[in-house]
Amino acid sequence: MTTTTTMTTPTSSGSGSLFIVAAPSGAGKSSLVNALLARVQGIRLSVSCTTRAPRPGEQHGREYFFLAEPEFVQRQQAGEFLEWAQVHGNYYGTARAMVEEQTRAGHDVLLEIDWQGAQQIRRQFPDAVGIFILPPSIAELEQRLRKRGQDSDEVIAKRVRAAAGEIAHAGEFDYVIINENFETALSELASIALAARCRVRQQAARHDRLFADFGIQP
Repeated sequence: MTTTTTMTTPTSSGSGSLFIVAAPSGAGKSSLVNALLARVQGIRLSVSCTTRAPRPGEQHGREYFFLAEPEFVQRQQAGEFLEWAQVHGNYYGTARAMVEEQTRAGHDVLLEIDWQGAQQIRRQFPDAVGIFILPPSIAELEQRLRKRGQDSDEVIAKRVRAAAGEIAHAGEFDYVIINENFETALSELASIALAARCRVRQQAARHDRLFADFGIQP
């Protein structure tokens, strides 16, 4: 597993919040994110690019933009990604244009990325809200991977071994949610998203005249 950092000048995010959600494979991250998007209006999902093959049911442009490796490398070298990494032998990256355009316009944007990408994003967006999803146990994580029925025993074993290293970075995030009960975890995730919108800088950008009338300096 390797990663390369692309450094840029920090970008203003307007009144929008940038959420980073990371987790080891099988922790339920995608299910929680999809449920959050349905529950809390106004959050836009940044669809990542990857060179891995689509899993059953996945569609290009919905779960990921599936790219051939030469195209991914060409775009990375052109500086089109805010962050990128090689994970389990495949490349993953976050397109710069969508994130910068949406946050400048004041929209909340959510990134589903790993801890490596989270480190890179935080260097460019220091006020991004980092959320790490934990499984209740490694045994439960392995069971969930097997229930998906999408990977071989060898791949599952590889993901379980990698999970310990990924979980070791949970302390770098602002929040940790333990996904033992789905509805509880979803409620906690939604609460974080709503609270982030009430931060002083976000409120000042949305209600600049009110803040000026009260003489509030964010």
